[in-house]
Amino acid sequence: MDYNQVHLNTIQQLNEPQKSNTPPAQSHMIGMPIVPVYPTEYPSDSMQHSPPDSTSRFQHLLVHHRNEDPQTQKYIQEHHIRQLLRLEKEEQQQKELQQQQQEQEQTEQGESESTEQPSIRVTKDKYNINDFRLVRTLGTGSFGRVHLVRSVHNGRYYAMKVLRKRQVAKAKQIEHTNDERKILAMVQHPFITRMWGTFQDSKSIFLVMEYIEGGELFSLLRKSKTFPNQVAKFYAAEAFLALEYLHSHNIIYRDLKPENILLTKSGHIKLTDFGFAKEVKLKTYTLCGTPDYIAPEVIAVQPYNRAADWWSFGILIYEMLSGTTPFYDQSPMKTYENITRCELRFPPGDSFFQADSRDLLTKLITKDVTYRLGNLQNGSYDIKSHAWFQEVVWENLLNGNIETPYEPNIPSGVGDSSQFDHYPEDEYDYGVQGKDEFGYLFPDF
Repeated sequence: MDYNQVHLNTIQQLNEPQKSNTPPAQSHMIGMPIVPVYPTEYPSDSMQHSPPDSTSRFQHLLVHHRNEDPQTQKYIQEHHIRQLLRLEKEEQQQKELQQQQQEQEQTEQGESESTEQPSIRVTKDKYNINDFRLVRTLGTGSFGRVHLVRSVHNGRYYAMKVLRKRQVAKAKQIEHTNDERKILAMVQHPFITRMWGTFQDSKSIFLVMEYIEGGELFSLLRKSKTFPNQVAKFYAAEAFLALEYLHSHNIIYRDLKPENILLTKSGHIKLTDFGFAKEVKLKTYTLCGTPDYIAPEVIAVQPYNRAADWWSFGILIYEMLSGTTPFYDQSPMKTYENITRCELRFPPGDSFFQADSRDLLTKLITKDVTYRLGNLQNGSYDIKSHAWFQEVVWENLLNGNIETPYEPNIPSGVGDSSQFDHYPEDEYDYGVQGKDEFGYLFPDF
């Protein structure tokens, strides 16, 4: 800005008759009151409207010196020019400082969001059924089945989860199904199964997952009947890290059990089946899960949070050590009653539970969530630092630097499925095109 020109223009205007500073009547038609935007040390009669530019601001500084002699006026004019330059410089510095602060806040917010909330990968229409060759069925469920498939492009093996849209809609599991896709597209952790992509045809939706060939932890537990203390501790520690990661992103898993823990060829775990997982910042109410593992507050249809997962975590440890869940009954309703009473017992004289494991389980499998480990002030750290996990080096475990207690005896890279049960195959109409009655319910597949 040419401040010398500002000075000359202002001097010329000083010799003109003084104009009224009363704002035009139409200025009040903008729908909001006229307020001063400059410091209160400015003359009151010059604050009737906001100065539109630097020239007007300079005039405001001079208006109350109109009656002084020319020499005094010149001195005052030069003084106020210097003052104007100082104000302009300070204002520019303030703007630059504010801009730097805003940029820093945006950077910190971006870093915080990247830590607290991972981005959701786009998975829609990433593949189609012609990209794969069906090998065999690995498992079945109420709404479909899981197939072992092989890519016709790279020759690698994948697990393809297929859900029938009509059955999902009929069972009112639309939200759970969409949540599963969203969460699997969001998470990435060494002990969680990865989803590579999704697609759909007019009858089914498809989730393409990494193939974990070692089978279910459930199958290994049934063969072993019980796990030694150190083996149970290893699997529990890896499951803990997976749950801790999910909870750090406000995700409740809600279906922890040996059937949903797969073993890799190297013997590490992978959490799978996120059909009941949900992103919850505070509380939720949905009754879901597997009877033996459901927390009492879930059965009571009370608002619950991630503490429900820590209850299930305790049940998992109990079952690995003893071969059975603590509240099991052949009748699911009786199981619910036992859970609600929450009378935790350890078999007398048994060698399954050592003192530290008994203490941990007593603090996890407790009905009152305000006393449940993992839901206290220190959160998951109370579990991680418990005496039962004392010798676990968590960083080494997370990085896969701890030797696994068991490695499945299977060849790698050949699609071996010997660790999974066999199921009768059917005629599949995958890839069929036509009227899609339920497609609008699954927009992101």
